[in-house]
Amino acid sequence: MYLDSAKKQEIFGKYGQSNSDTGSVESQVALFSYRIAHLTEHMKANRKDHTTERALVKLVGKRRALLNYLKARDINRYRALIKALGLRK
Repeated sequence: MYLDSAKKQEIFGKYGQSNSDTGSVESQVALFSYRIAHLTEHMKANRKDHTTERALVKLVGKRRALLNYLKARDINRYRALIKALGLRK
């Protein structure tokens, strides 16, 4: 499985305050980014998989909403997260 509990703990530990910090915006966006990267690779190999394509679009929308929330609340945390995840070019 591509995303087991150990990988989640690693992501939450790196981007959240602790390994069990599943609620912070940073940890949620990091987890969504990891899942988006995985689904993007799947879509490159399986172009006609419309169900996965829909799930990917929904995940991108969720991540965008969380980033908009963070940008409105604390621009410095937003900029740090964007830089850490490498979301902008």
